[in-house]
Amino acid sequence: MDLFILRHGEAGKSSIARNDSQRTLTVAGKQEMEEISKAFVKLGLDFDYVFTSPLARCKQTTEIVMKNIKSKNNVQDLNELRPEGNKLELYNELSKLRQNSSTLLVGHEPYLSEIVGEAIGETNCRIDLKKGGLVRIKTISFQPKIRGELRWLLTPKHMRKLFK
Repeated sequence: MDLFILRHGEAGKSSIARNDSQRTLTVAGKQEMEEISKAFVKLGLDFDYVFTSPLARCKQTTEIVMKNIKSKNNVQDLNELRPEGNKLELYNELSKLRQNSSTLLVGHEPYLSEIVGEAIGETNCRIDLKKGGLVRIKTISFQPKIRGELRWLLTPKHMRKLFK
């Protein structure tokens, strides 16, 4: 499976929202995700499965990407992608999917970097996945834990340069 991991865009401060789950993208965050999603188009990305954390900033990020790549695929909220989500439960869910598929996960740090580290066999690995950053992993297995090969890690700066 080609697993794409996307960190949500810049979100407002938690003092503005009543709680963390309601924090939305800032104007700058929305603009940056619009620009970044043009790189998705340029790279020809489309996904068989799309999962997002149910938190507002991730849902907004996913909506922007899906609109720009003109995907008609359904987006599913997945509690396992919350910041406090259970990675083993996430891997179990992913293991049920078609193995030659392309899957997008949209979530939070440091949770996403931990997934990348586990996938490449480096649990103490420190990856700085910027807001709007995208990782591609060619997965080998999900049980009992994720294993795979890091194919690329794109920063928002890289992706903005792609669409120019």
